[in-house]
Amino acid sequence: MEKLVITGGTPLKGEVIISGAKNSAVAILPATLLINGICTINNLPNISDVKIYCEILESLGAKITWNTKSEITIDTREINTTVAPLELTSKFRASYYLLGSLLGRKGSATVGMPGGCKLGARPIDQHIKGFELLGANVEIAQGKIIATVKKLVGNNIYMDITSVGATINVMLASVLANGTTVIENAAKEPHIVDVANFLNTMGANIKGAGTDTIKVTGVEELKGGSTYSVVPDQIEAGTFMVAAVASKGNVLIKNCITKHLESITAKICEVGGKVEDYGDSMRVSCSKRPNKATIKTLPYPGFPTDMQSQIGVLLSIANGTSIINESIWESRFQYTDELNKMGAKITSQGKTAIFEGVKELSGAPVYVTDLRAGAALIIAGIIAKGTTNIYNLEYIDRGYENIEEKFRNLGAKIERVEEK
Repeated sequence: MEKLVITGGTPLKGEVIISGAKNSAVAILPATLLINGICTINNLPNISDVKIYCEILESLGAKITWNTKSEITIDTREINTTVAPLELTSKFRASYYLLGSLLGRKGSATVGMPGGCKLGARPIDQHIKGFELLGANVEIAQGKIIATVKKLVGNNIYMDITSVGATINVMLASVLANGTTVIENAAKEPHIVDVANFLNTMGANIKGAGTDTIKVTGVEELKGGSTYSVVPDQIEAGTFMVAAVASKGNVLIKNCITKHLESITAKICEVGGKVEDYGDSMRVSCSKRPNKATIKTLPYPGFPTDMQSQIGVLLSIANGTSIINESIWESRFQYTDELNKMGAKITSQGKTAIFEGVKELSGAPVYVTDLRAGAALIIAGIIAKGTTNIYNLEYIDRGYENIEEKFRNLGAKIERVEEK
């Protein structure tokens, strides 16, 4: 069993380069199935979710060449099956994007119910509603989602809730459909815009991504032949922003889109951090104990749910009592039990948590419960007094590239070791 061993108490200083966005990559990779041709994708994060997705695509008939650790060339001309391997799709939630892509390209898709972090109920009813309005027949049987159609036909689709996954999945399905599809109450996250830009680069006709109405005019074929670069990871950048402030450090965060980080920047400044914005990089620093704050997670451009646990660590040592309202997932406060082992005073019930700030955390053995909680516990270990051992690293490896190396380059005392 691998674990991270962190000796805390070192302010983070230096610079860090942000990798490609995990949430973009795991949607763009299945989107390649819509292409009757070859394309190259670079700035891919070197994480386990990307590697598993590449395995899935190869099992469907795609040919993938790794040019570098962050660039692949992918040939999806010879897709010979529309049944995705259950043992791989069950490992992460984004496997459901195979439905929209395979349905759009081949008219059928069989995909296992998605897995991933246990954050509470994560229904896919909006995905199914979208597929059915495009003319597909969708059934759930024996743990699988089975979708079939003779030919998808464009339609007006209103999302009952603002869902990132459903917005992307319907967009994927409608790219090759007959006619025009209009997605209303669409999610606006940066990775939705990234997927739309990728598809347009390959020959699609998508307008309005990043607004609440997306219009997709179906085309006959995506031919590929282009190279596309994944946008920088908004959540990884936010993670290092919080770590810089929590550790009373000074960090230059490079290769980021600061526009995507505005809600995080606002809270960093509110708690007493300093942010210098350079457009494609930013310097984040802090020299004092953070102030208390009240935070509510919201769809973009609101404060992201994927940053909730990281900011929670910061509030656990803030001067005063803070409140976080989690409006997206009902089980995203599992990490607070682990922080309380480290001396935090956090009370959570349902979608609300109250953080009574303590002056310092103390090292302890802790267990990762989901991807972002893993990043939060690393920050906690870095600022805690003494040694922290972090277990269940497979969650962290799903979404962060070389995270311990990046923190070590900033001065953190962190090592990955094998424990028998």
